[in-house]
Amino acid sequence: MKSDRSMDRPIKFCLGDTSADLSLKPEGPESPIAKNNLDSIFKELEQKIISVMKSELKSFRRLLSPDYLECSERDQDNDEGHSRVKEWLLKITLHFLRKINQTDLANRLQTKLMPVSLQTLKSRLQDKYQRINEGMSNLGDSARLNEIYTELYITEGGSGEVNNEHEVRQIERVSRRSETQETPVNCNDIFKPSLGQDKPVRTVLTKGVAGIGKTVSVQKFILDWAEGKANQDVHFIFPLPFRQLNLIQKNLSFMDLLNHLHTETKEIKSTDYDDYKVMLIFDGLDECRLPLDFHNNLSLTDVSESASVDVLLTNLIKGNLLPSALLWITSRPAAANQIPPECVDQVMEVRGFNDPQKDEYFRKRINDQRLADRIVTHIRSSRSLYIMCHIPVFCWISATVLERMMGKAERSEIPKTLTQMFTHFLIFQTKLKTQKYEGKYEINPYLAGKTILSLGKLAFEQLEKGNLIFYEEDLKKCGIDVREVSVYSGVCTQIFREGFGLQLGKVYSFVHLSVQEFLAALFKLLSFSEQNTGLENVSMSPMTSLLKGEVDKALQSENGHWDLFLRFLLGLSLESNQTLLQGLLSKTISSSQRNQETADYIKQKIRENPSPEKSINLFYCLNELNDRSLEQEVQTYLSRTGARCLSGVKLSPAQWSALVFMMLNSEEQLDEFKLSKYDPSEECLLRLLPVIKASRKAEGEIGMQAREPKECSANTKWQKQQQTNMARELKQQLKAKFYSVPTLKSNPSHLRDLDLNNNNPGDPGVKLLSTLLEDPHCKLEKLQLWGCSVGEEGCTALISALRSNPSHLRELNLNFNKPGDSGVKLLSALLEDPQYKLEKLQ
Repeated sequence: MKSDRSMDRPIKFCLGDTSADLSLKPEGPESPIAKNNLDSIFKELEQKIISVMKSELKSFRRLLSPDYLECSERDQDNDEGHSRVKEWLLKITLHFLRKINQTDLANRLQTKLMPVSLQTLKSRLQDKYQRINEGMSNLGDSARLNEIYTELYITEGGSGEVNNEHEVRQIERVSRRSETQETPVNCNDIFKPSLGQDKPVRTVLTKGVAGIGKTVSVQKFILDWAEGKANQDVHFIFPLPFRQLNLIQKNLSFMDLLNHLHTETKEIKSTDYDDYKVMLIFDGLDECRLPLDFHNNLSLTDVSESASVDVLLTNLIKGNLLPSALLWITSRPAAANQIPPECVDQVMEVRGFNDPQKDEYFRKRINDQRLADRIVTHIRSSRSLYIMCHIPVFCWISATVLERMMGKAERSEIPKTLTQMFTHFLIFQTKLKTQKYEGKYEINPYLAGKTILSLGKLAFEQLEKGNLIFYEEDLKKCGIDVREVSVYSGVCTQIFREGFGLQLGKVYSFVHLSVQEFLAALFKLLSFSEQNTGLENVSMSPMTSLLKGEVDKALQSENGHWDLFLRFLLGLSLESNQTLLQGLLSKTISSSQRNQETADYIKQKIRENPSPEKSINLFYCLNELNDRSLEQEVQTYLSRTGARCLSGVKLSPAQWSALVFMMLNSEEQLDEFKLSKYDPSEECLLRLLPVIKASRKAEGEIGMQAREPKECSANTKWQKQQQTNMARELKQQLKAKFYSVPTLKSNPSHLRDLDLNNNNPGDPGVKLLSTLLEDPHCKLEKLQLWGCSVGEEGCTALISALRSNPSHLRELNLNFNKPGDSGVKLLSALLEDPQYKLEKLQ
């Protein structure tokens, strides 16, 4: 009697009916009475479950019906137990919908059953991102994004190397490439794995120069999602711009961070994020002021645990925190290396507008289509303007200026150079500010000059420091009234966000780096004008001395960081541009004689043969000075000789530079480079390296031997350095005619077709070529090695490279070589293996 065996088991009332006669004691697990009782209980249980499931399925079906009204009933169940049951049934339904390949239905159902607060988030983001302020602060007029948005040219990949070159130099290089060199990607598809990539994409890094359209891409992506047009498998998108994150000084958890920046998330429990697909967008890595210490920061896995913003970010990016979330990071190229490569699954490059997209932008932006066509024609007539139109912000600047000037038939000369365009833009913004905020139509030269001088001082001092964003104390040091600068909405954009109990403040930046450089150049000229009044009659003009010094300064900059500043300074030195700025300059400080002296000095520097990139900038500088004599000289020479090709043509170093500049700035895209059209000399090849790099296809017999630098005839620093690097590598590894590979290795992702037929690289040369092929950024699809003395050793290196990077090479020609039986067998195996893309083997 004292044992537990004499007691009945407790009744489980939640199982339903307990009306059975409890006086009948079960006689054991096999008792017929117990079995009948269980059958009865589970039959009733089955009926109840089926009934609830049917009811919920009907509810789900109703939600997915085209006739369903969003504003109709939305069950609010206060019974926590019943609510939990419905949650389980939803998970089961979603699981089986996906099992039967109805993923879209599953996503729609899950979206419709999201908490109301998160649907509010989606609506808020839609309201926020449906309008755009092009280059303007919130004080400016906005337009509907969908009405003026022009698709951007976005491509996969890009090398993992840091590019510290000036961004306009990068833009000019991009503009030379044929569009067939890269595979374009739609902005909404950036999280789709690329061809041959099996691993799902969690983190995407999108690179692009300032003003190229990264932030607008983010805005369009969010808007399309919020409007239900794309990426509906993503349930929540949380924009987290670095400009906002920089200003948070306190420790907080990831949940708190979201709650502060997106108040709708306060009702969400941390476990809810496991059930939904979440995307975090970190826009503007280049503006990040956090250390992002990936190596020393503590590991963090709990979204409710507090830490600094820096620790939260590094753990999110490494995947320790919220590993199921998708991450999108945007950055200028020079800052992209802050993210460890192993943390990035896919790299995209925003290339701005290609040529058809430029035209489309102007036709969308300008309502009068006849005027739009005239503007497009004018922009196309100036290669420097048309190249800059790769940058959407510059398209906006050009549209702002040209619509006003060409539409109202003003007598002023229509801008043909960058300096003229930016000068008119500054005048327009100054007039706009005077009319809008002072109710006047005449500019007060003294007040306008004072404000612009202060802005220019800020631009110049911050440019010297390499800063693109600044704070209130930076403005105050330059004598700028924060309230005054905010009304120059097109020139200086105010980024401000009310904080929710956090230490947020104001951040300032110019709408684009080029605007900052223009104002910096104007400041330099205005300062010079004030300091040198009355000193222009001496033998060596102070103005000429200033400009020559700035030319030397730009040439000494390896990365071209003063290139555009120099172009603007030279352009502003012209009397015609100074006349436009009358009232700002104390006097005109220019003359045709001094301009010619400056142009002659630049041509002297071109003859001294700096690197191709520096020569190209010097030609743009000559264009700003309206001097095209070197280009005309080459044109006249070629016309006189009637040369259709340049084989055997002897050109001076300055003429070579002019020819390269003309080829790179031709309206015809450089799709194919044939060395046979040119003089097959060492000098010719070195001179034409920029053209080879810009071409999609390179072919021709290279008839020169690798020599030690002391045997080379070149006498300039750049050419000696180029030949030293090349000859060292070639002498050690090739000992034959093979100059192409070092050139290609510097830019492997653009070349698709390489024809080296009838050269003699031998096995050492093919080994070097194999290092190019195994580079993951190499996209070479067709390789011609006919008669190249390739033996078994070279063939083995080639096969090893193809195994390392199997995704791209489709055609390989090894005719008239000796790969041996083993090499043929291994190559044939690659041809038959579906893992490799090789389709044609000769």
